[in-house]
Amino acid sequence: MADGRVDLGILGGGQLARMLGGAATALGLDVAIMEQAADSPAGRLTRHEIVGASDDEMALRRLAEVAPVITLENEFVPARSLYLLESYGATVVPGPAPLAVVQDKLHQRARLDEAGLPVPAFRPVAEPCDVLRAADDLGWPLLLKRRRNGYDGYGNRTLYGPDDVEPAFAALCGPEERPAAERALLVEEYVGFERELAVMVARGLDGETRLYPVVETVQRNHICHHVYAPAGVAPGVIERASSMARSAAEAVGLYGMVGVELFLRADGRVLVNELAPRVHNSGHYSIEGCVTSQFENALRAALGLPLGETALRAPAAVMVNLLGTRDAPGRPDGLAAALAVPGAHVHIYGKRRSRPGRKMGHVTALGATVDEAMQTALRAAACITI
Repeated sequence: MADGRVDLGILGGGQLARMLGGAATALGLDVAIMEQAADSPAGRLTRHEIVGASDDEMALRRLAEVAPVITLENEFVPARSLYLLESYGATVVPGPAPLAVVQDKLHQRARLDEAGLPVPAFRPVAEPCDVLRAADDLGWPLLLKRRRNGYDGYGNRTLYGPDDVEPAFAALCGPEERPAAERALLVEEYVGFERELAVMVARGLDGETRLYPVVETVQRNHICHHVYAPAGVAPGVIERASSMARSAAEAVGLYGMVGVELFLRADGRVLVNELAPRVHNSGHYSIEGCVTSQFENALRAALGLPLGETALRAPAAVMVNLLGTRDAPGRPDGLAAALAVPGAHVHIYGKRRSRPGRKMGHVTALGATVDEAMQTALRAAACITI
């Protein structure tokens, strides 16, 4: 790094960037972080912290000047910013064109549907009356969604009948002065699923692809609480979910790490729910649970290095998210007790402030069975208040 350049730039400085930075350190790689505010969880781990919003052209130019390859920790970066980075000479993974597809849930759904992948039935809607017309075809309940910038349930409303439409429409659209793209909505059928599944797909720029195990995720209020690896479903479901995850990443043209969320219905059908063009909460178990973590493979894919093995290191692995319980400084209580639990691996994300429901860390455990691993992880997680 004598010439001031690093191996990789990361747009974003939260916990995903922090864990990417940890994987980079293990490989002897230097990383630059760009975040809108200083003192981010990832920025504190590098000498190259660039402060600027994701559309700040001067900050983007500085990042491209020090980092020949740039990746993302979230998909809410304007595609225009990625085009700018490319114009400054950087390689961006994922590229701006596939990112633009993923960022708009309507375009994402349409691309997957065109590729022949099963997705929930959907419709674009411009007015509340469009939702009522969609209900004639799809029935109630329905799910109304912002097409852009929704995550962890933010930007979604469940509609149980006509009386729910106008209030939900107004809440999701927001004030009229918001840009039209941020007010755009879609509606889709409400999927009565038996389980939620996820697959992490590592895809190199040369097309080399590695699939992680199919996992089951347990959501409450649209926030992931637990991840079980492997998912306790029939082999045929594992095969279909894996194949669909690979096809989904290919259909959108995504490279790097891709999180694919799926629904398993009671009739055995598997539907693709959403894609995340980055490392993902459902893959955190891989740090201890897999031969190569999702974070290391994200780096390998971006830098053109051979991808690592993705098999589990033990018969089972689980992850329990540590969610904030209070509005307070982000230091955890009970860390020593959690670390005393044999077999528990505790990760604290270094966020300065906690708030109820905020992802503040996670605990991973391995075991001979999912139940055994879960008991270990829950014992450690129960020790921590944050």
